[in-house]
Amino acid sequence: MRLSSLADYAVVMMSAAARHCGAAGRLNATLLAEETGVPLPTAQKLVSRLSSAGLIESARGTGGGFRLSRPPSAISLADIVEAVEGPIQLTSCIEGSRHDCAIEGACQVRPHWGIVNEAVRDALAGVSLAHLSRAPAAAAAPRIPVQV
Repeated sequence: MRLSSLADYAVVMMSAAARHCGAAGRLNATLLAEETGVPLPTAQKLVSRLSSAGLIESARGTGGGFRLSRPPSAISLADIVEAVEGPIQLTSCIEGSRHDCAIEGACQVRPHWGIVNEAVRDALAGVSLAHLSRAPAAAAAPRIPVQV
């Protein structure tokens, strides 16, 4: 499983926005594009999607721009991914109305995909934007277990 580039860029932009949280004024797509390296047209598209999902609040006109709609600790990685990708679904058979699988009638795993999806979503929901926007700690040396 891999996130799309758009979802990845949305996480990068929201993380940058969270680092600006508390600063006076509002942010804009141009500032975030420059800071993150996300192309401006992509940043503008993501601002629109994130605003539609209620993760950022925007205002037009003089002094306009956007800001996070709630504290970074109250926005999860799952919220951001779903704002761009839609509901987290590892397989198409999770959506009850779709019947496009060749083995649907005999599949013994289909009833369990809901549990898997829930576990993946819960894992993403457990990572807050506050955590993602902090400076990374110095990488510790990997611990290699020694067998005696």
